[in-house]
Amino acid sequence: MVAAAALARVPRAIAFRPSEPQEALPRADADGKRVVVQWPGSDDVRQSRFHHIWLRDHCRCPECFHPITKQRMLDTFSIPRDIKPHTVEVTTRNLRITWSSGENKHTSEYPWSWLKDNSYDPQPPSEPKSHAPVIWNKDSLHGKIPCVDFEDIMESDLDVFHWLSKIKRLGVCFVRGVPPDMASTEALSHRIAFIRETQYGKMWSFTSDLARGDTAYTNIALPAHTDNTYFTDPAGLQIFHLLEHSGGEGGETLLVDGFYAAQQLKARHPASFELLSQIPIPCHAAGDEETFYRPDPTSGYPVLSLDPHTGDVRHVRWNNNDRSAMNAVHPDLMEQWQAIRDWNACLTDPEAEYWVKLKPGTVVVIDNQRVLHGRAEFTGRRQMCGAYIGKDDFMARLRALSDQAQNHALRRAGKRDVWAAGL
Repeated sequence: MVAAAALARVPRAIAFRPSEPQEALPRADADGKRVVVQWPGSDDVRQSRFHHIWLRDHCRCPECFHPITKQRMLDTFSIPRDIKPHTVEVTTRNLRITWSSGENKHTSEYPWSWLKDNSYDPQPPSEPKSHAPVIWNKDSLHGKIPCVDFEDIMESDLDVFHWLSKIKRLGVCFVRGVPPDMASTEALSHRIAFIRETQYGKMWSFTSDLARGDTAYTNIALPAHTDNTYFTDPAGLQIFHLLEHSGGEGGETLLVDGFYAAQQLKARHPASFELLSQIPIPCHAAGDEETFYRPDPTSGYPVLSLDPHTGDVRHVRWNNNDRSAMNAVHPDLMEQWQAIRDWNACLTDPEAEYWVKLKPGTVVVIDNQRVLHGRAEFTGRRQMCGAYIGKDDFMARLRALSDQAQNHALRRAGKRDVWAAGL
């Protein structure tokens, strides 16, 4: 079991960096409907346009936006449709607008950095380049797979931030030096967020005894798949820790970047890519008599979920073993639906498959909505433990740590400001 001292460690707070001074000021001019901001510098965004009604709706003064709860208090629907600024001023830190409605005047101030981050005209990229996923295959990941230390994760929030950032960008990260027991694995999991409980419990442990009605509880090989395809909301992260493998061999772990496989599918078979981003696939978990899981709606979800703005793949959902009767495919598309053959060819391409022999003491964390996993057949006693963590909980923790690590210029006295990124 994990030592009491490991569970009792108090994480070190993230050290803040001083904010950088602003060198030049934007310009702002108002017309009948919008305020046009001209940005200094030579980057791609030279100007942004903000409608008056949008600006008034996004006032974050204490009367309009609660400074503690970070929730709106302004009655959005009382804003006049034709509202216009009374005055528009440029200050060192923000755009200051005084609104006039009858005899009442109201002043709003908008930090320049916040306005630029939230520009909608022109539309910004859906995700900053620095946050874009790093797509990998066997060769690009070999010898470069990200790995962090258990001791660092347990003691430092800054190390947790770097750890979660790696998971977000590559979809996988290893943690070394973890005591080979369930309690230590649980303590590590809680450094991310609370554990998601499923029909397998919170922390789960399994071996090849068919204690549950799932092929994971056997010693047969498992093809590349994601878990929880039978859930409406599949788990976001999956944590695996090999506790023991004795008296046998085999059982190597397979990892496949679903984004890479989808990229290959789109290049080789664009029509199949299109179909697998549209046709829902029903799935089930029915091996235990007391449960019978199917997603809502029961017709299921497509294998590939795309970003509506960029068309990039954002989520992968695939487990052929859990697939139910295909009864939601239009008759004219049934033969074309065999696009899953093309998908399987991309998943099983040797260039896509990264195989690793896990050892006790090393935990692997994967993005279950991106990276597919599997295993080779094995002999002997092989015991794994692990946990699921929700995608929203993972991302909430990462955003909070990112907010601290960046020491946003608007963060005061260690508290999140009403102008923090993402609000």
